[in-house]
Amino acid sequence: MKSVDLKETAKEIFFSALEAVAPYPAVKSEAEKIRSLYKSGEFRRLLVVGAGKASSEMARAVEDSLGDLIEAGIVITKYGHIKGRGDSKIKIFEAGHPVPDENGVRATEETVRLLKEAAEDTLVVCLLSGGGSSLLVSPSEGITLAEKQAITKALLNAGADINELNAVRKHISRVKGGRLAKTAYPARIISLIVSDVIGDRLDVIASGPTVADSTTYKDAMDVIEKYSIDAPRSVLDVIEKGIKGLIPESPKQEDEAFDMVENLIICSNRKALMRAEQKGEELGFQSEIISDALSGEAREVGRWLAAQAVSRKQRPLCLISGGETTVTVKGKGKGGRNMELALSFAMEIEGKEGITLLQAGTDGTDGPTDAAGAVVDGNTIQKARALGLNPEDYLKNNDSYNFFKATGELFITGPTATNVMDIGIILLI
Repeated sequence: MKSVDLKETAKEIFFSALEAVAPYPAVKSEAEKIRSLYKSGEFRRLLVVGAGKASSEMARAVEDSLGDLIEAGIVITKYGHIKGRGDSKIKIFEAGHPVPDENGVRATEETVRLLKEAAEDTLVVCLLSGGGSSLLVSPSEGITLAEKQAITKALLNAGADINELNAVRKHISRVKGGRLAKTAYPARIISLIVSDVIGDRLDVIASGPTVADSTTYKDAMDVIEKYSIDAPRSVLDVIEKGIKGLIPESPKQEDEAFDMVENLIICSNRKALMRAEQKGEELGFQSEIISDALSGEAREVGRWLAAQAVSRKQRPLCLISGGETTVTVKGKGKGGRNMELALSFAMEIEGKEGITLLQAGTDGTDGPTDAAGAVVDGNTIQKARALGLNPEDYLKNNDSYNFFKATGELFITGPTATNVMDIGIILLI
């Protein structure tokens, strides 16, 4: 193999993977099916609603394809995730993520008002992607936004995974866990979904607003107790009432509202990984997807990936992984799960030549930062020590962002308009 810049090659593979899960073409490919259903079902109204980091691009695709049929729409996305748009029948709101805010509450209220107008002659196109759990927010009666924010932050900092986090969120919400479908009933709903969860579980993506909920109030309480969360009293009151049967459980599969819903996954992490594998082969690497279900503590996964890399003797080789890890925040630094994983990986491969890792979120955001992740190699730690940095201290303080800012190895893409969890690309030569 000719001499290559492994960091730039890893970036090339990553961006190729992103192209495979671009939401705009994925939504457009479903447009004729929706148009046909609208006509054959003799619907008179087409409404569009949605939430998530990819929802703005999804809405643009719906409008470009079905604009002549659309009566009105509301979509909620993360701050900074709206691309240039002119006049539109679909209103795009920006709101807070990963912690919900007032903008999300107001936009959700408008969404609920719009859906309450839906009837049997209404077809609703629902656009969902990762981030929807925070952006589509309507706390249960008795719970304030501040209290919803507090429980969300506590669960995130404790290292709860997305399944656990959403089990709680679905039981302190008026719209999650199938309740949005209940609101729109008896309208017909088609949900187009960009998956950001391991296993593509429909009831977990964006907290499943149009999907029957498989979790219970008891499950929500188990999560709070597992992580010893000091939850607001109002949150505990709602969950305890639910356990006692004093308030309704989230809607289950037998609910008639779900007879009117079709949920379609149009993009997933696996699809991105398969494109990365293909691109790696095109660039001369034997390529292998070693996992599409990475989870657990980011620094531990980083060590595991490093062991995988070091143990492989074949060169050139591209090892690809996907999933979503967690970080138990104990320090006061700045970072995200991908950067923490990358820092841990770099520490394990210190001084080893011919090993490079790009680890990044497909949405372009890693934690509360402007970076998607980081790109590291065997020289990363030596470079840091030459700058007077102690990598162990940065890892202990959950300060991976500032570590990689100093070494010049942050991977910054800006918002990507998609979100299918994280991708890791290891190149070995």
